[in-house]
Amino acid sequence: MGCLVSTPKETGVNRRRPTNIGEVSVFVPGLRIPKPVDFSQSLDDQLSRNLVERLSALRTRIVVMAGQEAPTITRTKRKTATQHGGSTMGDLLQALEDYLPVLLGLVKEGSPLQHKVQFVWVNQEDEAEETAMYSAWYEVLSVLHLMATLSLSQANLLLLPRTSADGYQPKVSEEDRRTSVDIFLKAAGYLDCAVRHVLPQIPIEVRRNIPVDLAEGVLRALCLEALGQGVDIQLGLAIDSTKATLAVKRRLACEMVKYWQQAQDNIMNLPLANGWGEKHRLFVMWKYIEAKAAAYYYHGVILDEGNTEKSHGMAAAALQAADEYLTNSKKACEAFNTCVPVSRNPSLCGTMKYLTEKIPKDSSSKVRINKDLYSQEKIMETAPTLPDFALALKPDEYQLPLVDASWNVGTTKNEQQFSSNKLKE
Repeated sequence: MGCLVSTPKETGVNRRRPTNIGEVSVFVPGLRIPKPVDFSQSLDDQLSRNLVERLSALRTRIVVMAGQEAPTITRTKRKTATQHGGSTMGDLLQALEDYLPVLLGLVKEGSPLQHKVQFVWVNQEDEAEETAMYSAWYEVLSVLHLMATLSLSQANLLLLPRTSADGYQPKVSEEDRRTSVDIFLKAAGYLDCAVRHVLPQIPIEVRRNIPVDLAEGVLRALCLEALGQGVDIQLGLAIDSTKATLAVKRRLACEMVKYWQQAQDNIMNLPLANGWGEKHRLFVMWKYIEAKAAAYYYHGVILDEGNTEKSHGMAAAALQAADEYLTNSKKACEAFNTCVPVSRNPSLCGTMKYLTEKIPKDSSSKVRINKDLYSQEKIMETAPTLPDFALALKPDEYQLPLVDASWNVGTTKNEQQFSSNKLKE
């Protein structure tokens, strides 16, 4: 039950490893690719021919489309429209959504059919080249992971600055930023469902052998990253708004720190391999440091509104901490971009464009005023504790679809035989 076959990376030739993924606003995990499965060999004596053929057709469509999409998943350009009017990425997402209700028939009511088919997927962050398991729940988990990956790729494309019609500096439109938040929540919903409703269906002894790409810690981290980047976009929108108060901006920045801290906690001790895995870890570290720069900046600005010498000193300490974190975030960003597959930053916009200009200026000014109270060496030691706010942004409440109606009547060979006998009577 749940038999596992892992192919070491030294013997495999299937893993698709780009060396350069271009501009990155959103970390997109390495695309896991499904390999062909012969449903008829495993299920011909168990299910009706129509259902076996439908499972085969739906999954083959995904295998073909994922294979075509894999070389372009990290290309930082807008996807071209297909003959049906949608993007290839959108078509693949639709194919996965069409497959899932039919796939879930293999696991309904604890059916033994869930252990009849060997599902094979190519890994990216795991040392093993690919993992094959006789587990339909492993297939469901892999499908949800791929749906989340495609969603994160969509968000990345939306958040890459484009040259505006007026010819000014490239920027991301407000509409695209708001749309990206919805996509982040959708991706987080897929991942949250995977952790809460799919992983528990896989026996613990089998779960230990799941590739690290699908490890609970990685799935939770990706979910938190999606939420953290959603808050980052909200903070950028608040910065652009004349109605948003400093208190609102500080709260968003502090929440962002918590999301990235929790994401880092979830992958800290996982055996992420070189390449995608290491790049994933570096991305989380970079964004965590960057979030701290934002949080300390707004905390410092609010403290500076106080009327006491103590509050002004604390403000100077917070702003200097923000400046230190901003400097360190640039180093962390460089480490992320130089890790293979190499990447580069898009033009600065949104939250970090604003803070990159404001933090050094305000920190220098405030520290100079308070230099008689706080020496340069002690500033970081005395940086005030950040306020603790409850996390407001939650994943979409994605639920697994109902089992497709094609499973309801006469789907197994026994049921078909019973129906045939009844007709003869």
